Amino acid sequence: MTKMTTRAVAYPADGVTMIGHLALPAGADRRPAVLLGPEGMGLSDVERRRADALAELGYVALAFDLHGGRYLSDPEEMLARCMPLLADSDRMRAIGRAALDVLRAEPRTDPDRIATVGYGTGGAVGLELGRGGANLRAIGTVNALTTGRPGEAARIRCPVWAGVGSEDPIMPPAQRDAFAAEMRAAGVDWRLTVYGGALHAFHHPPVDHPTVPGVGHHPVHARRAWRDVLDLLAECLPVTEGPGA
Repeated sequence: MTKMTTRAVAYPADGVTMIGHLALPAGADRRPAVLLGPEGMGLSDVERRRADALAELGYVALAFDLHGGRYLSDPEEMLARCMPLLADSDRMRAIGRAALDVLRAEPRTDPDRIATVGYGTGGAVGLELGRGGANLRAIGTVNALTTGRPGEAARIRCPVWAGVGSEDPIMPPAQRDAFAAEMRAAGVDWRLTVYGGALHAFHHPPVDHPTVPGVGHHPVHARRAWRDVLDLLAECLPVTEGPGA
């Protein structure tokens, strides 16, 4: 019996060579696929393990890169790169499309059955793919309630689920309200889950380097958020669908 396999994938985006992590399920048939976006620090073993877990469930999964193979453990360096990126919708879309093209080109991927799930900056990239009209079955984000250019959310053609901590100072209630207003105005099928008592990046295991203020792990809500991600995929992108469904 074949097992899940993984490999690093190099591809150009944002003027650098990105190094993504591709996880393939057992078998040889085409499967639904998930594009997985990391927090602003960049691709780490946290996202690689999540991609592997999705492959074990039967999905093709690509955890994409943000910083050309680098993990930015210095908060100042991370903010210096991510803040301009988050302010540039076209740049975020280009990073997302480059990764999406890699995922679509994988022979195991059913190109008509792809979802994106992202955390922080990676979640913002996923939302911008939707606003750019990408053919996605679902968009899931955790602590990435970013809003886009006026009117462009109407291009989102799939359900959107967003999760956020109630005590997240980076995504405060005003940002939640702005995100909800954008989704409502665009007629998107959307949901927002607020995890009581959780800070920013509550889903991410503790790290051994400095972080920005307002970040903190919440193990109970981290498990719940992962289950909510899996529920979104089970609803919108079930592995049991036939090819081309």
